[in-house]
Amino acid sequence: MKLSVLGGGSWGIALSTHLHRAGHNIRLWEFDPAKAESLKQTRENKVILPGILLHADILVTSRMEEALEGGEGVVLVVPSHVARPTIQKAVTAWPKGAWVACATKGLEEQSHLRMSEVLKEYLKDENLISVVSGPSHAEEVSRKMPTTVVAASTNPALSKTVQGVFHSDYFRVYTSTDLAGVELGGSLKNVIAVAAGISDGLGLGDNSKAALMTRGLHEITRLGLAYGAQPQTFAGLAGMGDLIVTCCSRHSRNRLLGEKIGKGATLKQALSEMVMVAEGVKSSHAAVDLAKKAKVEVPITEEVYQVLFKNKSAKEAVKSLMARAARAEQDPNVW
Repeated sequence: MKLSVLGGGSWGIALSTHLHRAGHNIRLWEFDPAKAESLKQTRENKVILPGILLHADILVTSRMEEALEGGEGVVLVVPSHVARPTIQKAVTAWPKGAWVACATKGLEEQSHLRMSEVLKEYLKDENLISVVSGPSHAEEVSRKMPTTVVAASTNPALSKTVQGVFHSDYFRVYTSTDLAGVELGGSLKNVIAVAAGISDGLGLGDNSKAALMTRGLHEITRLGLAYGAQPQTFAGLAGMGDLIVTCCSRHSRNRLLGEKIGKGATLKQALSEMVMVAEGVKSSHAAVDLAKKAKVEVPITEEVYQVLFKNKSAKEAVKSLMARAARAEQDPNVW
């Protein structure tokens, strides 16, 4: 297929490389003309994905019209906070009938919409919208390390199409119709990963991180169910799988940001030291608001938000979580 990849960050480069290996004709769009020209000439971004060279056949451009021309499918890989302006720009040149696979994990900060909901505002046809999510660091996918993800759409035929486009001997793709669950799992796990990083920064150990991940998955599931997701999705790749890798990996930006804060940095200081976007920062705000609206308890997420935005110390957040009233592990109202 002729595919347009919108986003020249590490994940965009990794997916362009992967999809080219799978036999597709790839056009990669980078917003910044200077960065696009550098990537076009050197075929490498030594800062965010060193050692990975874009094949000479992959067209790199900062011109949206050129990137989308004749495309059969579009892969959206920009950070969530610039997804809407990118979609607004793309829709004016959108190839007729082209589907989209959104690989962006996050919620829109102001509206709290999932990325597929933002896309639907402009494409109008939900049958053309899918998402790809799961435990999939760009650093590993670009180096052909075995990876497994989920392609989700309310249109089962599109899920199968995207599965076929992305599937390879090292990149295994499952399908799902639970669009809300796959997106919420991929977004909310970033908040729990910040908590896991804070735990690492405080030196709290494996017991603490295991508790955060397990109870964090309960929070993600509770909130997901309140917004129409299916519970089994959160026990799968887009839920538990992505949560594990994001909380534990040295590649995880959200875990790293949390670790810096756990060691005493302010949010501003931690962000200034980050090369790439940590989606969990903005998603924590959205998640807290969504939980309040749905009247769902998300204590870990709430404490992350308090630490990030309300100047609560990480140690005090831990105390607040541990001082909560004792209760049964399984909430009968959820399961």
